[in-house]
Amino acid sequence: MIAEDDTLAGYVAVHGRPPAFEGSDGRSYSVGVFSDDDPSADGRYGASLLFIRWSKENEPDGHLESDYLARAEEPAAAESEVSRMTLAYIKRALDQLIAVRDRTVS
Repeated sequence: MIAEDDTLAGYVAVHGRPPAFEGSDGRSYSVGVFSDDDPSADGRYGASLLFIRWSKENEPDGHLESDYLARAEEPAAAESEVSRMTLAYIKRALDQLIAVRDRTVS
């Protein structure tokens, strides 16, 4: 059974703030959802996860973005679908993005 705050939307509803994670790189990240401003050629909007990386001084100092994880005819519907993802899934997505970034930088 999924707890009330085991999804992104549930966590925000219960705690009043976005969840934060320690990435596989040892850095702190918070996460939110964003969607396209304009629809794609098929008239659908894509929604993704946006991870903000934080410095030791609690200042944003970078970000990572997932690929589109949902598409819908309205931006809010696509965002809602992404917001229902579990925090465990989101943490795995963050660590995968870090791994890809680190392979690209090397």
